[in-house]
Amino acid sequence: MSFGIALSVRSRVRECTPALFNQVVDSEQTARVCAEIEDALEKVRRGEMSREDFETYKAEQKKRLAIFTPHAMFPKGRRVNEDAVPSGLSMYDVDHIPAPRGYFQSMIGDRAGELGIVLAHVTPSTEGLRLFFVMPDGMNLEEAQRWMSRQLGDADYDGCVKDLARCSFVVPRDYILYLDEQELFLDRKSTEPTEKTKGTEEKEGTEEKEGDDEALHSTGEEMESATHSSLFTHHSSLTFKGIPYEDIIREWWLRTGGEPQEGERNVKLHKLAVNLRAICDNKREVLLAVMPRFGLSEGELKSIVDSACKEEPKGVSKLMQSIVESEERRVKSEEFAAAHPELDADAEDAQVDSSFFTLHSSLKRLLPMGLKESLTGVPVSMHMPVLCSVLPIAAAYADQVEVEYCDGMRQRLGLMSIIRGEQASGKSVCKNAVDVWKRQFDEEDALARKREEEWKERKKSRKANEKAPDDPKVLIRMVPVTVSCSTLLKRFKNSNGHTLYSFGEELDTLRKTNGAGSWSSKYDIYRLSFDRGEWGQDYNSDQAESGVVKVAYNWTMLGTNGAMRKCFKADNIENGLSSRILVAEMPDSSFAKMPKFARRSAEDEARIQEAVTRLRSYSGFVDTPRLRKVIETWVEEKRVEAAKDIDRVKDTYRKRAAVIGFRCGVVFHLLSGCTRESKACQDFALMMADYTLQQQIAAFGETLEGQFTDARSECQRYGSNHSVYDQLPPTFSMGDLRALKRGFCSEAALRKIISRWYRDKWIEKTDKAHWKKIASDEK
Repeated sequence: MSFGIALSVRSRVRECTPALFNQVVDSEQTARVCAEIEDALEKVRRGEMSREDFETYKAEQKKRLAIFTPHAMFPKGRRVNEDAVPSGLSMYDVDHIPAPRGYFQSMIGDRAGELGIVLAHVTPSTEGLRLFFVMPDGMNLEEAQRWMSRQLGDADYDGCVKDLARCSFVVPRDYILYLDEQELFLDRKSTEPTEKTKGTEEKEGTEEKEGDDEALHSTGEEMESATHSSLFTHHSSLTFKGIPYEDIIREWWLRTGGEPQEGERNVKLHKLAVNLRAICDNKREVLLAVMPRFGLSEGELKSIVDSACKEEPKGVSKLMQSIVESEERRVKSEEFAAAHPELDADAEDAQVDSSFFTLHSSLKRLLPMGLKESLTGVPVSMHMPVLCSVLPIAAAYADQVEVEYCDGMRQRLGLMSIIRGEQASGKSVCKNAVDVWKRQFDEEDALARKREEEWKERKKSRKANEKAPDDPKVLIRMVPVTVSCSTLLKRFKNSNGHTLYSFGEELDTLRKTNGAGSWSSKYDIYRLSFDRGEWGQDYNSDQAESGVVKVAYNWTMLGTNGAMRKCFKADNIENGLSSRILVAEMPDSSFAKMPKFARRSAEDEARIQEAVTRLRSYSGFVDTPRLRKVIETWVEEKRVEAAKDIDRVKDTYRKRAAVIGFRCGVVFHLLSGCTRESKACQDFALMMADYTLQQQIAAFGETLEGQFTDARSECQRYGSNHSVYDQLPPTFSMGDLRALKRGFCSEAALRKIISRWYRDKWIEKTDKAHWKKIASDEK
């Protein structure tokens, strides 16, 4: 029997073929993850990261890797010992060696074939060597590994690698030191004892395996959902209050740092069992039915469950109660949505009302937790400004998430927003919402700032010949918008890859506190933060902060229209920052009655904190193919509109408006907890893209238009209902186009317009001086 492969430790196992093997070892995802682990190890060696932090980081990154199951194949897809069909291969680890490649050459080298080794590679940590070898006849796993240890003279080998369900993380091809592909994929019989009848399992596995190769190919390196039944041995349909235990356990792992890895399974599973028994009536048989195995034998799991049941009952823990309540609300929401399909948002959910958007009532009802509660007590006309104010901080909490955009490039969730409105227009409603969202940042930063102040005091009070105390390098994520560039650089250097966040109540204060030079630097920082670009500075003085960092910085600012005009003048609006900002406009309050607000309840605020916790629990790559599809369609539609109108402003702003809408949609998707992007999620992303484009054009369009000197030098902009292209007759000349442009465009600009239309197959040439418009059905 051959061995298995899975997209991750949480995924279903399928038979590994040479094609699948080559696909995962040549995967960009595999190479990227292992490179990031190697970079982190370098930081440990340079003293920039502790060994403990590295081990935690490494464990998190390895969850993004595909796995092999060299000891066995699992025809039912579940990586559990009772379903295992031994492969005839054994795995052997040589851990904690400084030079795995040198060890292989000196200790194994030409003996690889003689020892039955079929695969040898450096481990993802780059501090170990892993061998796959054919078990000698008559030996079981433990005996075979003991035999290999004698061949290598390795008395301290890892004796724990004797579990049939044990997995091996995939590494990139350049980590592979030896490969005998023919022997690796040879179908061999194993002498390893098993209670299962092989023929029966193979029959069952064949039925389930159909289409697996295609599924792996189509999903590439994406992480499959933790809801797969591979974590459960049986009875995964058991429920508590109508909620599958499987869903409760999935949410438990999300809130407690992820699924257990080798070395921590017993501790984490025991803690889970202790908490689960309160909602299992303390029944041992129920716990055994619903507990995940993660490769443990039935006896090992029974021992964990027995130990948990012996502890004194303490009732349902706060964490478990919170999970159950959250899942109850989710189930009710899904049932409501299924029973009322008419509430599913359609393409017109985003409606324009004067100069601002209002959320369609059906989409508002389907907002995920956190966003929905942010709008509690907020007048309808202010919904969009409030949403735009909290989305950057929500994205900052999900800073460990990576997504793929329509162009195939990977992105992080960088968002910046400005809420503009005249004085006394009610912008404080946005501050109130952000204040609730930033509580976790504030609490953590307060402790960090206290440590930093104590260090400064010790440093200041030390004697002249006394050594200065070491900088604690604390992580502070909430920084004031008036922060100096040097201090900001220091915060970036200590951020450990996390996103910083700022909230500013007055945009004018920011402008006044930055001189020309430093304000220019801030512009650079803001632009670079959109895509985590590099920024830094170098000074000769030891007192000034120097270095180069990746800029991960989200912010929300409130300000008047006048303050924003002063920040974005004609000479700098074209530098790209304006297209990276999510602008929201407060409703016009001129001569209007005083708006009425309502306070959020404690439950609403608790739900927002729950949303924050959920966002912080996500890490790694999150695939959103549905969002990519709808945003790609949207940005193409806007390109066509802009081309017909010869509208350079719309063409400029549509590109990043699509990115901003996409990232907002990702935040919606993460908060919803759904495995796939819902229709409401897709409509929300489209609405945010539309709103961003409309607001950017309204705020910056006129100024930006004046900067264009080619095809749009002094041309009047037309709306989509007055397209220049549409106004031309079916057959037209350059004179017709010149008349419509009213003499404002140069001859060179007119020829460029004609050239673009011809390139896009909107027109064809009939003679030397005339062109014919091509009907849409002919294109």
